[in-house]
Amino acid sequence: MTPPAVELHGVSAGYGGRAVINDIDLTLAVGERLALVGPNGAGKSTLLRVIAGTVGASTGSVELDGRPISSHDRMAIARRLAVVPQGVSLPFAMRVEEVVGLGRLAHEDPFRGHRPVDRVAVATAIERVGLGDLVGRDARELSLGERQLVLVAMAVAQGTGVLLLDEPTVHLDLRHQVDILGLVTDLNERDGVAVIAVLHDIGLAARYFPRVVVLDRGRVVVDGPPDEALAPDRIRTVFGVDPGLVPMPAPA
Repeated sequence: MTPPAVELHGVSAGYGGRAVINDIDLTLAVGERLALVGPNGAGKSTLLRVIAGTVGASTGSVELDGRPISSHDRMAIARRLAVVPQGVSLPFAMRVEEVVGLGRLAHEDPFRGHRPVDRVAVATAIERVGLGDLVGRDARELSLGERQLVLVAMAVAQGTGVLLLDEPTVHLDLRHQVDILGLVTDLNERDGVAVIAVLHDIGLAARYFPRVVVLDRGRVVVDGPPDEALAPDRIRTVFGVDPGLVPMPAPA
């Protein structure tokens, strides 16, 4: 029996002794796609970092491919799990294709550098994300939206079975939001990549994700299909807004 891609049992975590997420149970099956939503401060990004292994759980267990994440070294995690963060700044000049190439570090020979297969993966990722016109540009000179696309391409080049995205549509205009979430859907449905994406836009979450997990005050309050997780009463209670003001996709 294939183990889940990601599994959390009773996980709590935080910073400096302050709990941010509490008693989280969450399972992501191989090839599954879910959106993680909730108000600011709900613990969404912290939960993503715990899954990625960059923030340790104070209680509970986190497993990747059926094994405790602590039993994987960082390179092993990077070969299995890719993360698209938000708000990354580049400390020095790097061409777009060089940034995308960072996604291959977990796979390449440390003494021989990029192999032909790595170069193909980078070129394929650039084409798939639609960055051809940006090749050769200094990534620091790109708009925030363009830079976000480069980070997505880096994760695609990484070629992992699990993809974590923290606000992948931040800074993107409407067309690029649709393009990115369409790409994420394609990676999931055609390539079998398991996806967890943190989103603020619950309308996009409802449209592109068959499963929505709502976090509030560090706890999971509902986990289910969009019409259940984002029902009007839930939007009113968790987000504190009139659901009539929130654009949601029409029922299929």
